[in-house]
Amino acid sequence: MTGTKVLLLMGCPEVPIQTSIVLYLSHKLANSGFDVTVAGTGAANKLLRVSDSESYYVKKLENLDKTLERVIEKKTDFDLCFAFMHNDAGMTYAATMSAISRAKMYSVIFGRNADTLAETIEFDCEKLVSKVVHNPSQLKNMLDKLVKERST
Repeated sequence: MTGTKVLLLMGCPEVPIQTSIVLYLSHKLANSGFDVTVAGTGAANKLLRVSDSESYYVKKLENLDKTLERVIEKKTDFDLCFAFMHNDAGMTYAATMSAISRAKMYSVIFGRNADTLAETIEFDCEKLVSKVVHNPSQLKNMLDKLVKERST
């Protein structure tokens, strides 16, 4: 889907797999022709910058609050949004994006309390739920399947 604008929205980076799976998905989507922007909290962005210091996997990295502000002001929007969350704060960012954007929402819910968190989501989205904390393989496989479906 060349030109499709995608936002990867990162909340708190407390759970180890978030950084690696965002790097992986950003690269996979970009290689499939998607226009990918990653927006995260300050801590999440710092981890990404260190992990991808030459911007090989993430070409566009933005501050999450500034990105939300630009969407609210109608200066930008996205076609797809993958919101990564493992706690209520991450869900709040996703709910906000759901309310202000026309993007199709994918809630990527991970961590030990993933099932419980997923049950509390009240906004329209497709949920990808995995209790993973350290090993990203299960979540990677879910995302691979979704990207393959979206690319065809």
